[in-house]
Parts: sequence; structure tokens; C-alpha cells
Amino acid sequence: MSSRSNRHHHDGNQHSGSNGTYESPGQRENHDSGRDGQHNHDKGHHAHMAYDFRRRLWFSLILTIPILALSPMIREFVGVTESLAFPGDLYLLAALSTALFLYGGWPFLTGLVREVRNRRPGMMTLVGVAITTSFSYSTSVVFGVPGKIFYWELATLVDVMLLGHWVEMRSVMGASKALEELARLMPSDAHRVLDGGEV
Repeated sequence: MSSRSNRHHHDGNQHSGSNGTYESPGQRENHDSGRDGQHNHDKGHHAHMAYDFRRRLWFSLILTIPILALSPMIREFVGVTESLAFPGDLYLLAALSTALFLYGGWPFLTGLVREVRNRRPGMMTLVGVAITTSFSYSTSVVFGVPGKIFYWELATLVDVMLLGHWVEMRSVMGASKALEELARLMPSDAHRVLDGGEV
């Protein structure tokens, strides 16, 4: 009788943990606090990334307008090659494209380095190689190497990829908020019912 009473007292002062074991109220509170802290950290990280992608997107979009207007292929296609030409226009185009490449393309360049370092190439590697090749080749053409200038492809690719990542981060934040609301509906405590119906 004493043994059963002690076991009942022991079970009554414990709650089930997420790994199938039983935790005291203090342990459960510490576990929940740590989980909430990690959730808040992830939420803040996603919010910061979304803001960063949006800021870089707007910067790149603003620079894309003069880049398109100064690009020889675009001017030739529209039929305004001579009317928009002026001395040093290609150097101005190169300067604007350099700013877009370094600032707008920075997340993809750092992602390229990280994926290559970890020997796990992915999308960042693909985008990073594409914009680096376009920028390097176009800059070489501006300074005398025979060929065509592809700065406008660089600008539009960076714009599209930044837009995609910004939308992705907003979607992740929305999903996290939905899961957070769902988690609030779950009970915070669980009790073990013994064979005799005791709790």
C-alpha cells in the first residue's frame, strides 16, 4: 500500500515531456521557455531577412531603370540608339551595374561562397555564378574586349531573385504565425492515468 501511494504521489507531480519521458513542473517550464526563445529568435531572423531582401529589391529596381535605358541592346531594340547616346554612357552603365551587382547581388554572392565552402552547391551557387559571369564579361566588353554587354540581364535576374526570396520569407513568416496560433490551442500540461483510474 505504501509503495502504491508513493508511486501515485510521484506520478501526480510529473508531466509528460515531448520525448515520452516525464518532467517535473520546473523542468517543463524551463523546456517551454527555451522553445519559446528559439521560436522568437527564428521569427526575428526571418523578419530581418525579409526586410533585407525588400530593401535590396527596391534599390536594385531603382538602378534597373537607367541600366535598361543605357544598355545598347535595349536601345537598339527600341530604336533609340542615337538619341540616348552620350560620351561616357557605357562607363556610367558599368558604374550603375557595379552598384547593383555588389549590393543587390550580395546575398547570392555570399551564398555562393558558403555553398562552395560546404561542398553543397545549390540555387545560390547557380545564381551567384550567373550574375558574376554576366558582370565580369560585360565589364570586360566596356573596357575593350570584343563582345556584347549583358548588364540588363544581370539587373533583371537580380531583381527577380530578390523578389522571389522576399516573397518566400514573407510566406515563412506567415506559416510560422499560423503554427504559433495552432500551438496556443494545445494544452500546456498532460497527466498520466494509472491502471486504477488514478491520475
